[in-house]
Amino acid sequence: MNDQLKDTIVAQITPQGRGAVGIVRVSGVKSSNVAKEILGKVPIPRYIHYASFLDSKKNIIDKGIALWFPGPNSYTGEDVLELQGHGNPIILDVLVKSIISIKDIRIAKPGEFSERAFLNGKLDLIQAESVIDLINATSQYTVKLSLESLQGLFSLRIKKLMDSIKNIRIKLEVSINFPEENIKIDLFQLIPITLKNIISDINKVLDSANKGYIFREGTKVVIAGPTNAGKSTLFNFLTGIDAAIVTDIHGTTRDLLRESVNINGMRFDLVDTAGLRETSDKIENIGIQRAYQEIELAEHILFVVDNTCNQFELSKIYNNFLSSIKNKSKVVIILNKIDLTLESASIKIISGLTFISLSAYTGDGINILYRYLQKKDIGMYENTESVLLARRRHLDLLNKTLNQILISLNNWSNTNDVCVLAEDLRCAQNYLGSVLGCVTTEDILNNIFSEFCIGK
Repeated sequence: MNDQLKDTIVAQITPQGRGAVGIVRVSGVKSSNVAKEILGKVPIPRYIHYASFLDSKKNIIDKGIALWFPGPNSYTGEDVLELQGHGNPIILDVLVKSIISIKDIRIAKPGEFSERAFLNGKLDLIQAESVIDLINATSQYTVKLSLESLQGLFSLRIKKLMDSIKNIRIKLEVSINFPEENIKIDLFQLIPITLKNIISDINKVLDSANKGYIFREGTKVVIAGPTNAGKSTLFNFLTGIDAAIVTDIHGTTRDLLRESVNINGMRFDLVDTAGLRETSDKIENIGIQRAYQEIELAEHILFVVDNTCNQFELSKIYNNFLSSIKNKSKVVIILNKIDLTLESASIKIISGLTFISLSAYTGDGINILYRYLQKKDIGMYENTESVLLARRRHLDLLNKTLNQILISLNNWSNTNDVCVLAEDLRCAQNYLGSVLGCVTTEDILNNIFSEFCIGK
């Protein structure tokens, strides 16, 4: 990997296709050579220059703006040249080909500019990951959280945890290595209190990170219920497209249908499922099994029933369903077809269970459902300051850190062995270091940066 840092790389950093502006970025030790060949000179640092872009025969390829950022004061920490010309794919292709014809210049790999920024200490690993999260953000909230991570908010929380562990490790090392100094540290009183405080702090970060993980991935909403209750009609209305086939034949939907929707800046991943019933149809049974698998993974379950049916039968249907799942708090009962019963759209809570009366056919009451989903969705949308945009990698490492501290506390309670505790805490600190990229492997870095587009 260090050998790759010796290369000078180039890529178009604006999206492929035609546009008003196209930008090409060059980074590396020979960026000044590129400037001399393409521009005829190295520009004054951080000043805007209007210049001609030249090929190897000094013919003008394009005219535009040139920006020169000498390292380490650049995005990658290296010498960087940016050329902003017209967004014609042919022009940009000729420009890039002219640059790679210069000795020791090559096309950048996906994510290589951001990878270099990380390796050169311009970004930690959380900040580098937030770059791609910002590019791929699907709502105003994920944009906000991505920017906060890029600015170092998440990293600061991790560093504070690392400092807490480091401080107790310093006290342990003093007691181990300098016993003759008789430094008065009451370890027997200090350690349990300190470790419990660290556990509390890790749990707070984990809570914020778990919320952020749902933000990043989108909230899964599964539409379930018996056949012919109007599940697919509701799915089509929420998505705005006729994705699901709607008929009066029982068991029309047999497989899963998925669509993402943005409701007032929040992303929800909707899943339409097969109608739940007993059937001898082999294919339909597979669909029902898949429906239950999705139900287990959902953050919200919209259990749709036909409100024109006998009320006793309806209560029997949804109570049987509730008895079959672990987390009943995820369920809202959708009393559908109020356009036929002539009832008003409403939301009611009865014995802790939420009921929403609506018509998936006319859309009456859909706004009530929208407000319910927004309010129910963890309550974190009202206070995004308590949310850290996290990935599965972050959650896994934070959980490993928490488990390691719990092990440390248990070992100390049983043995009061300072050396064992010091080693336990070193492992915990390394897990946190891996979140930031202080302790990592080349394979992990390759997996992370391979998600990036070429030019970023």
